[in-house]
Amino acid sequence: MIALLTGKIAYKSLDHVIVDVGGVGYRVTVPLSTFYQLPDEGPVQLQIHTNVKEDAISLYGFLTTAEKEMFALLLSVSGVGPKLAVNILSNIPAADLRSALGQGDIRRLSAVPGIGKKTAERLTLELKDKVEKLAAWPTAGHSAPPAQSDTSGFEDALSALVNLGYKDTQARKVLESLEFAPSAGLEEILKGALKVLMK
Repeated sequence: MIALLTGKIAYKSLDHVIVDVGGVGYRVTVPLSTFYQLPDEGPVQLQIHTNVKEDAISLYGFLTTAEKEMFALLLSVSGVGPKLAVNILSNIPAADLRSALGQGDIRRLSAVPGIGKKTAERLTLELKDKVEKLAAWPTAGHSAPPAQSDTSGFEDALSALVNLGYKDTQARKVLESLEFAPSAGLEEILKGALKVLMK
């Protein structure tokens, strides 16, 4: 079972990275919370959750232990698979998710695409006590890195939001309503859009 990968980023996209470890490339699915903080290239160390199925072995990567712990907790809930767990962490940072679950914030949870009111209620019911037992997590260091110039940032952000489950028209409307500098990068645009969509 793979629990940690240390290597260099050979490829980076919105939903996964390829980590080169001694000449072997591992495809690792990551939530947006991790994507925001990854360098475009160079050394990286990811906490890994290995998901084994009959027909595939999938790796899910996180920069922090907090994200990995929350991912594992989400998977313990009936009806929540890896794809939905990654989607939840892409929309709500681990520390905020812990707070939302602990406080029973159904509205915040059900704002995530793919989670209805019943699923949100089940999440809080099953995880409220469990998140309170987790070790304290640092809240600093969750900000996105400085944005880089990217003229296709709008289209990339739109594609990312649609992949997260938001409707094209809804995502486009929110993106068009936001004001960003011409040099705004994908991370900055995405974070701004998700703040509006999660209200």
